[in-house]
Amino acid sequence: MQTFFKYNWLVRKDWYRWCEELSEVELLRKRTGGMESILKTLFHIVDVEWSWIRVLQGKDDFQEDFEHYNSLDKVRELDAKFHIEVENFVNKWEDRMDNKLFYDTLPDGRIETDTWGEVMRHVIAHEIHHIGQLSIWARELGKKPISANLIGRGLASKSNHK
Repeated sequence: MQTFFKYNWLVRKDWYRWCEELSEVELLRKRTGGMESILKTLFHIVDVEWSWIRVLQGKDDFQEDFEHYNSLDKVRELDAKFHIEVENFVNKWEDRMDNKLFYDTLPDGRIETDTWGEVMRHVIAHEIHHIGQLSIWARELGKKPISANLIGRGLASKSNHK
C-alpha cells in the first residue's frame, strides 16, 4: 500500500515542477474533462486524499474551497499541510487494517459498506485517474507529460531482490 502512495506523491511533485513552466492563466484555463483545469485537478487530488484518510480515522471531513487555493504555491502549501497527516497514517498501515469495515452514509440515507483496503486503493486509483487527465492536457498544450512509470523511481525494497 505504501509503495503506491509514495509513487503518487513523487508523481504529484513532478507535476508541480512541470506546472512551474505554465502561466497562472494556463493553469486555471477551463478544459474539457477532469476537474476542468490543471490547478483545480491538483487541488482536488490533494483534498480527496486527505478527506478519505480523515474519514478512516474517524475525524471530521470538510471540503476545502478551491477559491482559497487558486495558485500553484497555495496548492503546494495545502498539500504540505495535509501530507503530514496522510503520510503518518499511510506509514502506519498494517495488512490487518485491510479488512476493517467502513460504513458510508449516502445522500439518500442508505449505508454502504466497504473495507478500509478498498477505500485506500480507491484513493490511489483516484489520483492515478486524474494524473492521466493531466497527461492528456499536457499533450494538448504540446508539452511532454510527466512519466507515469513506477519503474526507476526507487520505490522497491532492494532487500527483496536476489
